[in-house]
This record gives sequence, structure tokens and C-alpha cells, in this order.
Amino acid sequence: MDGFEICQPRFNSFVLPNAPLEMLAEGFRWCEGPVWFGDRAELLFSDLPNDRVMRWCEGAGLSTYRDHVGFENGHARDRQGRLLSCSHRLRRIARTELDGSVTTLADSYRGKRLNAPNDIVCKSDGTIWFSDPPYGIQTDYEGGKQDSELPANLYRFDPRDGSLTVAADDFDGPNGLCFSPDERLLYVAETGLQFAENPTRHIRVFDVAEDGRLSRPRIFHTIEPGMADGFRCDEEGNLWSSAGDGVHVIDPGGDLLGKIRTPATVSNLAFGGRNLSRLFLCVSHSLMAIYVNRRGVRLV
Repeated sequence: MDGFEICQPRFNSFVLPNAPLEMLAEGFRWCEGPVWFGDRAELLFSDLPNDRVMRWCEGAGLSTYRDHVGFENGHARDRQGRLLSCSHRLRRIARTELDGSVTTLADSYRGKRLNAPNDIVCKSDGTIWFSDPPYGIQTDYEGGKQDSELPANLYRFDPRDGSLTVAADDFDGPNGLCFSPDERLLYVAETGLQFAENPTRHIRVFDVAEDGRLSRPRIFHTIEPGMADGFRCDEEGNLWSSAGDGVHVIDPGGDLLGKIRTPATVSNLAFGGRNLSRLFLCVSHSLMAIYVNRRGVRLV
């Protein structure tokens, strides 16, 4: 099938030969952090270097959701449907309340400022997990140069008591993350040191205990070409990951099933649309989408 690379025969049932890759909008500097709002039938995503969050709606097209947002990168929704955001420049995670006001949830750990929160997810118990590499404070392009005060950690925030704990501290550069459908596994992208000659780059997976503790860290898969930045799971536990040549679909055992090829690097993606079977792609300077024959995990 044109536009797809079938690595294993079972991938044929994942994609639809009559559902082409669609261009939804273009002209951005670098797209990131897509999140679907099914109750509003709209996708929000960041035009990161332009310091704005965009809104795309079927039939209405593109508009600016808000600008001058502190260079927000990753987004998610909490279990009450509120928007969660990672800000590079403000070095925080924040929540947009239902009345539109913004609440800072965490911006420091043990008296030291966070680096530049990058990606974020919300577990069914309401806890919020986010990665905190220094990327956004190492250049002026995606946030602004500032001094790092903390290692690159993976954090768990509990809004019930406001506690912030380090979930894992052995990363060079933690990036995208998502839970398996049953939340027994947590996948985390390791994208390494930003300016290293040979940065460490792979997807790691952890076992998740009921109390939120992580154990048995191991390498799940290595994306080639490019790297895993953002990813999401479908209902069957397959991982749909960004890559240098498109989207790579990896089964729960870590085997590559196939690829959806795109004209440029994919940074992040999100399931949305009818039945969560439309895959929205942040493709470098463009927003694209494709219908697939799998459904994303329903989070809210």
C-alpha cells in the first residue's frame, strides 16, 4: 500500500488503503504536544518556537487558542477534562481551569526550579506524570537560555496533596511518555543529551505498581531513523511512535509492525476524531492526520 511500510503481515489490518494522509494546516515553526478534546471536537497543539497554542476544528479549520504561553510543549487532559500543559520558559506544569484561568501545579522540587517540562500524562488515579529534560532552557528557540538547577528527572505529581516526587532519575533526557491501556506499564522516550555527538536514544519501559512506584526499567525499542519523541498506545497496547520518517507502530513485545511514512519528521501524535481512530500528526512544520483501523486509549 502506498504510503505505508509493512514490516509484518499483521500490520495490514492496522491501516486503510483508501484513507490517505491529509494535510490539515501548515506554516508553523515546529509543532508539538497534540491533545484531543472530543467534547469540543477539536485538537489543540503547540507551535512551540512561535510561543502559541493552536486549535484545529473539523469544518472550522485553524485558529489561535492562546499565545504568549511561556513556550508550552506537551499537553494532556486530566480526569476532569482540564488541559494540562508543560511550559519551557516558565519551567512549570500548569492546569487550565474550566473557567479559563491557569493554575501552576509545580515549578520547583526541593527549592530548586524545574528544568523545562516537556511531556505530560495523567493516570486514572489523577496523578500527573511529566518529563523534565533541560532542552527548553538550552536554546533561545524553544524557551530561552537559563541555568539548569536539577537533573533531568521523570516526576509524579499528586494534585490531591500537592506532592511532587521523582519517579525515575537515571535519564540523560526523558521525553515523551504514555501508559499502557491497563496502566501496568509506563513507556518513556530517552532522547539523550541535546548536543552530544552520539546521544542515547531509545524507548524505555517500566513496570508500574499500584502505589505508583516504578520498577524493572528496560529498553523496549529503538527507533530508526530518527528517534522516539512522542507516542501513544492503542486499545490493544501497540505503541504508535514518532520517528524520523513517519510513525512507527510497535507491538507490546517490542517488535516493529510497520510504518506510516510522512514527508518530514514526526515530533508527536494523538488519537482523536470519531471513535479515536483518527491519528493526528505533528509533522515538523505541519499538522497532518490519517484514519487508521485501531482506536486510541480513551483517557477521559
